[in-house]
Amino acid sequence: MKILILGGNGFLGSNLAQFLKNKGYSVTCFDIVYPQKRVPGIQYVKGNFFDETDLIPYLQDAEVVFHAISTINPGNSNVKYMFAYSNDFLQSVKLAQFSKEYAFKLIYFSSGGTVYGNQDVQPIKETATSIPINHYGNIKLCIENTYRTFNRQIGTNIIIARIANPYGPGQDYTKGVGFVDAAIKKAISHDVLQVYGDGSVIRDYIYIEDVCGMLEKLIGYSGQNEVFNLGTGVGVSQKEVIKIVKDIVGILDVNYVASRAIDVPCVILDNYLMSELYEEKCVDIYEGIKKYYCSIISC
Repeated sequence: MKILILGGNGFLGSNLAQFLKNKGYSVTCFDIVYPQKRVPGIQYVKGNFFDETDLIPYLQDAEVVFHAISTINPGNSNVKYMFAYSNDFLQSVKLAQFSKEYAFKLIYFSSGGTVYGNQDVQPIKETATSIPINHYGNIKLCIENTYRTFNRQIGTNIIIARIANPYGPGQDYTKGVGFVDAAIKKAISHDVLQVYGDGSVIRDYIYIEDVCGMLEKLIGYSGQNEVFNLGTGVGVSQKEVIKIVKDIVGILDVNYVASRAIDVPCVILDNYLMSELYEEKCVDIYEGIKKYYCSIISC
């Protein structure tokens, strides 16, 4: 099966590409730049997602397209939102049109950590009313809703993957996301980890291999569900992450600063629907952090 990953050189895209290649899929990674390191057996294409002359030839040849492109992140979305609304949203709408025209299945990477906003009931089911509190989550939700409209009106085959808070090899917290990544790397370099608030923020941290395994299951899915939470169903506070990193690495200096209005206090995803497809036990947070740490220092 021919797989095209838009944003294939990012953290999620590059891990997914290697995972699917190892499973025997034919994988093409489409991104604005070539990766620093290429994996044998994967085709890499340098192209602009917003330039259809670059994009369409590869859409025409794909059976399944993963859409992992976003020009903003939660931290900068309240400043850079206009570009995303004007460009990310409109091009994602066109992608839905192309999915019908060129008959490919589209799997969209949404954000389980931001689309729901503040929720009283945890873990959060896919059916919960989503009220994002930052523009990153809102743009994701706008794209989601548009895709579901396409599914209903013209019969597109689009699946929405609401991914929790992934971590693991290849992540780079300096790009605006990745608390676990930041904590490990700050500890290794004997640098200070900056924490917004008092460390009580809770997230559903999921190891990247589990994310890839779940996404692979969505390739062959043909049921009625359009939206899936990709998470562990377990909430972990930033304080707990810090404690684990200190236990594994040995030391971590932390500086607590004022909390941010963009951060939801607690997000834990109900993963029942996904667990019906992905039957593997998710990597425990302690083991995941240890595994990631060892991948960095080659222990």
